[in-house]
Amino acid sequence: MSSTTAKSPDASRRSERSRKAILQASMELVGEVGYPKLTIEAIAARAGVGKQTIYRWWSSKAAVLLDAFTEVVHDENVEGSAGGLPDTGDIEADLKYVLRATADEFSDASFEAPYRALAVAAAADPELADQFVSRLREPGVRVYTERLRAGQEAGQIDPDLDLDLAVELLLGPFQQRWLNRTGPLTHEFTDGLVELAMRALAPRGAPR
Repeated sequence: MSSTTAKSPDASRRSERSRKAILQASMELVGEVGYPKLTIEAIAARAGVGKQTIYRWWSSKAAVLLDAFTEVVHDENVEGSAGGLPDTGDIEADLKYVLRATADEFSDASFEAPYRALAVAAAADPELADQFVSRLREPGVRVYTERLRAGQEAGQIDPDLDLDLAVELLLGPFQQRWLNRTGPLTHEFTDGLVELAMRALAPRGAPR
C-alpha cells in the first residue's frame, strides 16, 4: 500500500509533463508545417510519447491544438492580468489601444498560425466550431461588450444600441481582413475602423 502511495504522485507528474509536451509540440509543429500537414504521429514524436497517449486524452489533432492554444491564451491573460479592456474614460482611445494590440498579436506568427489553423478547421467541423467559439471567441468578444456597456453608462454610446451587434460592427471587418488576407493589419487600419465605428455608435444627435 505504501508503495502504491509513493508511486501515484510520480505517475501524476509524468502525465502532466507528457500533456504539456504534447501541447507544446502541437503549437510548434503547426507553425512549422501548417495545419494540413500536422499529424498525431508528428506531435507524438516531437513530444516523446506514443500516439496512444495522445488518443487517450484527445480525439483529434484539432482537439489537441485547441487545448494548446486555449492554455497559451489563458496563461498570457493571467500574466498580463487581463480582466477586460482599459477604461480611461475615453472609449475611442481605449478601443484604439486594444485593437492596435490585437493587430500586433494577429500579425505574430506564433499566434497567427495556430489560431488560423483552428479557424479554418472549425469552418468544416461543427463540433470544433462550437468549442472554438465558446473557448476562444466569446471570451474575447465579451470584454468588448462590457467596455461598450460602460460607454453607454457614461453617455458615450447610444443607450438603445444592441451591444452584440455593435461588437460585430467593430470586429467583423478586422476578422474579415485577417482571415481572407485582404490587407495588412496596420495601426492605421484599426484606428480608422474604430473611428468609423464610433460614428455609428455615438448617441443620436451627437456630432459625427
